[in-house]
Amino acid sequence: MATVPASDIRKAAPGPHPGAVAVVSAVLFALSLAVLGNSAAGTRFPHPDDSPSAMQAYFLANAAHAQLCALFQFGAAIALGIFTAAATNRLHSLGIRATGVRIALFGGWLAAFNSLLVASLIWVLAQSGVAQDAAVAHAIYLFAFALGGTGYAAAIGLLCAGLSLPSLFSGLLPRWLAICGLVIAVIGELSWLGLILPRFDICIPLARFPGYLWVIAAGFTLPRSVSQKTDQGSRS
Repeated sequence: MATVPASDIRKAAPGPHPGAVAVVSAVLFALSLAVLGNSAAGTRFPHPDDSPSAMQAYFLANAAHAQLCALFQFGAAIALGIFTAAATNRLHSLGIRATGVRIALFGGWLAAFNSLLVASLIWVLAQSGVAQDAAVAHAIYLFAFALGGTGYAAAIGLLCAGLSLPSLFSGLLPRWLAICGLVIAVIGELSWLGLILPRFDICIPLARFPGYLWVIAAGFTLPRSVSQKTDQGSRS
């Protein structure tokens, strides 16, 4: 019976399952949005175009909701960082040494860090006395939007691109899934233009929400070992 050389055997990557962690991140983020949707009557979560007084009114009337939103978003950010570590480690264990793996690591951790800062800033706005000064509340909110809007979309785009490109060339992901990741990446990077051209702000939700679905799909699809990759290829 033929034996496989030890150098050709790669065991399953240790650590948390990236798909499961991605689901946790998405669920926590969805809970944060659900909390925001339960705002006090006559208020809604502000938009950057809203007046400072409107932003002030929201956080004064919804401090408890804002704190709970910050709690869920903080947890979602931690889970996204863990997903990034798990997914890039899996590529590394499968022998992928391309620059894309490091790009994915940078993008995923940047997205997680931005989300942590946004959650912290929302928590600050919810504290007693902070929103009493409309100008201060306005400045903090705009900073949070820049980090969690364009900043997050561009970073999640780098994560998707960094995982998609090496997976596309090595066959670790289905071709359609890898291409979808690249499309999300392009949209995420285009959101950068929204800093001076507001029409590109539409790229933010188009990168964020499909991005969550993509990382879940990629997390469950990435093979755990070379043997699993071979089995997947033989069934396709």
